[in-house]
Amino acid sequence: MEKKNNIDFIFNKSYKPLKENCPEFLSSEELKKVRHIHDSIPQCKTSPLVHLTSLSEYLGLKSIFVKNESKRGSINSFKILGATYAVSKLICGKLGLEIEEVTFDYLKSKEVNEKINNITLVTCSDGNHGRGIAWTANQLGLKAIIYMPKGTVESRVKNIETLGAQVVVTELNYDDTVRHANKMAQLNNWHIVQDTSWEGYDEIPKNILQGYSTMGMEAIEQLQALGVCKPTHIFVQAGVGAMAGGVTGAIANFYDGAIPTTVIMEPTNAACYFKSAEINDGFPHNVDGDLESIMAGLACGEPVKAGWDIIKDFAYGFCKCPDYVTADGMRVLGNPIGEDERIIAGESAGVGIGFILKVMTDPQYRKTKELLKLNKESVVLVFSTEGDTDPINYRKIVWNGAYGSNL
Repeated sequence: MEKKNNIDFIFNKSYKPLKENCPEFLSSEELKKVRHIHDSIPQCKTSPLVHLTSLSEYLGLKSIFVKNESKRGSINSFKILGATYAVSKLICGKLGLEIEEVTFDYLKSKEVNEKINNITLVTCSDGNHGRGIAWTANQLGLKAIIYMPKGTVESRVKNIETLGAQVVVTELNYDDTVRHANKMAQLNNWHIVQDTSWEGYDEIPKNILQGYSTMGMEAIEQLQALGVCKPTHIFVQAGVGAMAGGVTGAIANFYDGAIPTTVIMEPTNAACYFKSAEINDGFPHNVDGDLESIMAGLACGEPVKAGWDIIKDFAYGFCKCPDYVTADGMRVLGNPIGEDERIIAGESAGVGIGFILKVMTDPQYRKTKELLKLNKESVVLVFSTEGDTDPINYRKIVWNGAYGSNL
């Protein structure tokens, strides 16, 4: 029987990791355009890949590699990748330009600003995506309005306001706030830049997915530079699934469909991908309610279609995790053993390491460990997607033991 304080894992019955299922919009040719823009933005400079050799040995794995997105520019997360690319594509579309023919500096120029300075960008965010949009708008001389769901902590509001954007905190959950933001955009002729899709709105979410692919491809390139041709396992978290879809789709394309064993992780109360896989009718399904979780960046109940279309074919399995799983991961990364490097991982970033820790050390998850074939030959890739975006709660968790494990 399912218990809310346990990790739940299911195998993807629709698993079809085939070359013909690889998404064309994440092909190598398309991703060259993405990297062209990101390479022209210092804030998008490659984030480090950290090899946790001591933790690997302790857990009985060959290697654990963590992509540390707290070092991505100054906004403390990977979200700048999707925001900069999607907005750059939007501006190029307005001006009739091909994105591979421009740089971000050109889009920042006075010549361009005189043509686009009446544009207002709007989005819904629990923090990081809004911060990325606000930073991009600030650089391009555009207005930005960020709608945030109820319960958003003050530090995340201030992070966005500091970049010059207007913030409106609603009394709605994340998914309802998305709908409200879209309504306001339509009423005011603003441009919504959202990683969630709906009928008639899928191009910008795809552009955001493309932006996030940079993180995945950087990781593969960094592994290969270290002599690792291919990891055996990838653990990637999902909210609406734009990042998970972008990373998974890009890596699937790189390996011609033969992707490593890839597991999608979600908060227990917002596990829309888990639910969709469980129903297994080929369609994405929503999770309703408050979606409460300390993993604010993952507390989303509606899958983005472009992400689902990729993940349903290339994810080996899905798991939903209670909050203590990510809290344990945050503590492990923040208090390394041996000579391992310290990684500051926020609430949405620790779930990968937390999941691996539980599966490798808790006897009740022995069957999951065996099903995933996690053993001394495993080379694991994990994405730590944000730093301490809520510093007060980070200290409560890492210093004071909040959301402790049930071990």
